[in-house]
Amino acid sequence: MTALVSPVTAAQLAAHRDELADLLVAVVREGSSLGFLADLDHAAAAAWWETLLPSLRDGTLALWVSRPAEGAPVDGTVAWARETKPNGRHRAELRKLMVHPAARGRGTARALLAEAECAAARAGVRLLFLDTETGSGAERLYRAAGWTEAGTIPDYAADPAGRLHPTTLYYKHPSLRPR
Repeated sequence: MTALVSPVTAAQLAAHRDELADLLVAVVREGSSLGFLADLDHAAAAAWWETLLPSLRDGTLALWVSRPAEGAPVDGTVAWARETKPNGRHRAELRKLMVHPAARGRGTARALLAEAECAAARAGVRLLFLDTETGSGAERLYRAAGWTEAGTIPDYAADPAGRLHPTTLYYKHPSLRPR
């Protein structure tokens, strides 16, 4: 099954906010380390999505959602945020690649990642970077997609249960064609 991946504008975020909040809550409850703890509720997740509006409006953030079929609920998302300092405008940080636990294993994460990478190249981004929990399933995805490990930082972030874990940094020079 191929995911339908589409960009989300600031104007569209309001329409997707509740679906995105549900997705974020489900992924955090499943144990993914996304910067939130297990007690994340729908209202807090929805409020977090609202904080992205200024960056979507000014173009420093690009956001996509995926659906298994037209009209189906959102089952995944990814974003990248462009550096705003003059000496770093060539790079962007890949953020919040997540797929609903019930939708995993269908190629959704690969489709979201490929779209984000191609869009970055089209936008003139010459370097993408990210961090992910060391030992997570996400590491396999990034390695398979040609990302290069840059190093590991111990005790970088707490998982949803509050336990500290290391994070691994990755980078990639995006291209118009996924590898």
